This record gives sequence, C-alpha cells and structure tokens, in this order.
Amino acid sequence: MKPLVTLLGRELALAWSRGGGPLPALAFYAGMATLLPFAVGPEPERLAAVAPGFAWLALALASLLSLERLFERDFEDGTLDLLVLGPAPLEAVCAIKCLAQWLAAGLPLAFAAPLAAIALGAPVALAPLVFLCALIGGLAFAFVGGLGAALALGSRRGGLLIAIIVLPLFAPPVIFGGGALTQLAAGLPWTSGLALLAGWTAAAVALSPLAMAAACRNAVD
Repeated sequence: MKPLVTLLGRELALAWSRGGGPLPALAFYAGMATLLPFAVGPEPERLAAVAPGFAWLALALASLLSLERLFERDFEDGTLDLLVLGPAPLEAVCAIKCLAQWLAAGLPLAFAAPLAAIALGAPVALAPLVFLCALIGGLAFAFVGGLGAALALGSRRGGLLIAIIVLPLFAPPVIFGGGALTQLAAGLPWTSGLALLAGWTAAAVALSPLAMAAACRNAVD
C-alpha cells in the first residue's frame, strides 16, 4: 500500500511541477466558454439551451490536454521500466496514475463546469447535476484517456494518436451525461442517464488498468 501512496504523491507533484496542474485545462475550458457566445450568438435563450451540453462537451475536450504526458515521460527516462519491475502490480500503478490525473485536472474541471454553465445562462437548478455528471464523467475520461496514452507509447505523434483512440470512447459518457441534463431541464426523469454514466465509469475504472498494464509491458519489451 505504501508504494502506491508514494506513487500518488509523485504523480500529483509532477502534474503541478511540469504540467501546471489544472491551470492549462481550466484556461482551455474558460476560453471555450468565452468563445461560445461568438459562435452561436448572444441571445440568452439560445445560450441557455446549449449551455449544459456545451459545458459537458468542453469538459471532455479539456481532459485531453495532459494525457500525452501520463506515461510518455516515464517511458522516456526509464521510470516505466522500474515501475514494471517494482513491487506494486502494474495494473494498480496505472490506476493510481489515472487517479492522480483526475485529481489534478478532472476534479477542478468538475467544479468549473457548473460555473461555466450558469455563466452561459443555464438554470441554477441544473448546477448540482452538472457538477455530479462532470465529477463522475471526469473519472471515466481519466481512465479511458490513460488507456489511449498507454496505447500511444513510443509513437511520434502521440497526442494526435491519443485523441483518435479516446474520442470515440468519450462519446458514451458525453451522451449519457448530456442526456441526463437535457431530461432534467425538460422536467423529465433523468436518473437513467446518470445511472448509465455511473455504469460506464465503473467499467472504465475496472477494465482500463488491465489494458493499460498490457500496453505498457508491450512498450517496454
């Protein structure tokens, strides 16, 4: 247990020291929220209609920013070889790295999502569900994104390859989370969308570390 706690602290420290922590993702998120009125028009009714879904989609895109560094820097400096041979199971190591990614970027984005939605005109009553969906969905983005980062190890254009791999896998949580928000805004039952989102996240958390570990072992070999 102690090696995993130490690894979590290391990953969080690296996220802040080299990647700027949540600041790049938050800046990207704020930039998208600022540009939206220029794209769809400044009418409050139109902005209010698209604000919840936009906040959710922007969260998915902002989650891509730091994925390339998740395994690549450890692969380049030889740390990944030590992690493969270390006392902790590689599957647990991959899960810890994704958890640190979520804590460093996904969690702050979850707090920013309802603020952006309200600023764009979404009803205040939607804010708790926006936050909950962003919190759960961000965890799915971190683990699915980690899978893409592991599969892209060693490639020249890793960032582009990661986006190609993970964007189709980002579609289900975006659909489920956006559906729950749309149903709540329309006064319809919304719990089914949230349940599907939670189920997808649970599957990503349970299965992605297995595939990540296999991809890391293949890259090291």
